[in-house]
Amino acid sequence: MRYLDGFVLPVPEQNLKLYRNISQKAGKIWKQHGALQYIEAVGDDLENKWGVTFPKTIKLKPGEVPLFSFIVYKSRADRDKVNAKVMSDPRMKKMMETGPMPFEVKRMVCGGFKVLVDI
Repeated sequence: MRYLDGFVLPVPEQNLKLYRNISQKAGKIWKQHGALQYIEAVGDDLENKWGVTFPKTIKLKPGEVPLFSFIVYKSRADRDKVNAKVMSDPRMKKMMETGPMPFEVKRMVCGGFKVLVDI
């Protein structure tokens, strides 16, 4: 059964271009190592009258936008193999060492998910 890593994180609008650049490079690395899909999406229609909004969940500050992202794998075991390869890839190490992240990592919400419904 397919498996997903999911993320919600705040990115300052001024860093969105840099984040996108890093994300495009990272997504290619993940896919080269076996991820089936790599998606990064910027919040657009976030005000609703039900549930808890993304901005409230991640305590969005003025000038920040939320990102909803996920990576799809063949299985959890495959995800573990892919992520091990990605983390040891010299291109990824170089990106992580190049400078500060364009968002506050401590405010990122993330986790692994088993697919429940796939239509």
